[in-house]
Amino acid sequence: MSDSPIDLDALRNRIDNLDSELLRLISERAECAQQVAQVKTAEDADAVFYRPEREAQVLRRIMALNKGPLDSEEVARLFREIMSACLALEQPIKVAYLGPEGTFTQQAALKHFGESAISLPMAAIDEVFREVEAGAVNYGVVPVENSTEGVINHTLDSFMDSSLSICGEVVLRIHHHLLVSETTRQDKVSRIYSHPQSFAQCRKWLDAHYPQAERVPVSSNAEAARLVKTEWHSAAIAGDMAAKLYGLTRLAEKIEDRPDNSTRFLIIGNQDVPMSGEDKTSIVVAMRNQPGALHDLLEPFHRHQIDMTRLETRPSRSGVWNYVFFIDFKGHRDEPRVAAVLEEVRLRAAEVKVLGSYPIGVL
Repeated sequence: MSDSPIDLDALRNRIDNLDSELLRLISERAECAQQVAQVKTAEDADAVFYRPEREAQVLRRIMALNKGPLDSEEVARLFREIMSACLALEQPIKVAYLGPEGTFTQQAALKHFGESAISLPMAAIDEVFREVEAGAVNYGVVPVENSTEGVINHTLDSFMDSSLSICGEVVLRIHHHLLVSETTRQDKVSRIYSHPQSFAQCRKWLDAHYPQAERVPVSSNAEAARLVKTEWHSAAIAGDMAAKLYGLTRLAEKIEDRPDNSTRFLIIGNQDVPMSGEDKTSIVVAMRNQPGALHDLLEPFHRHQIDMTRLETRPSRSGVWNYVFFIDFKGHRDEPRVAAVLEEVRLRAAEVKVLGSYPIGVL
């Protein structure tokens, strides 16, 4: 026991030395990133600094090299922040997201781009699309589907009239908390604010614990958190970012009905993304209104053994009884077998639009 203070001091000295070495290496990496920016700018005045496929490859490589004791995803998150800070030295990324501040969409944007990105809240999904199309921001982040409640139709409909491409995806585990303010009388909660999607994801918990409370739907969970600050008898369902932003306390944690509750978000931009090695492609297909149309659409995917990950149907705007199909599948549009499938689908469909090929979400 008498040796423990000496051992502890030695360990602390070793940590200090390692920290110094880490700082030196991070600074060296940042200088290298600045040199990359200079080379790109010299070759092309309109050079693209953020490369989704390159970033995905780096993170996958780091996760494969990791031998612990830190979890591979935790290591990838650390490197994501280093890469985000280095990229900001080249050119800060501006990202529009479905706001207001404190929403899960902002959390997804920061998870994908890192804390060094400049995130700008928008009031609606179509505003996110407009900001990217206008060039006011580099990218946009919009929700597309929830594992409990399904697809977000507004996002799918926005792609119908947009020329933007999907550049990436991020899946976020969604944990809902029941939040109260310092003035809330916790035994007198009679009103609960939240987004309709969140109410749906916490329906069973609310029925069991607050069956008599009024459920008031609002435009976002962040707005719900803001409203609670002004009322003594209300609570909000929201996540960690909203709780921190408005200084609220968790009255109950992780109240979602499904423990695997998650939401998938899409990164939208103006660029096509090269192959990263592990990619996904999204398309929208309008089929002619005839018997066997769906079978004709799906058959080439089965024959070429393309793994389809999502199929959604939406009414077409061109005809009352016509439908369009939103399809996600594994593979990149530049891969020969994927290109072959797309060609066959074009021959069978009335219209095919490739929304983008992009890296499968790493984090």
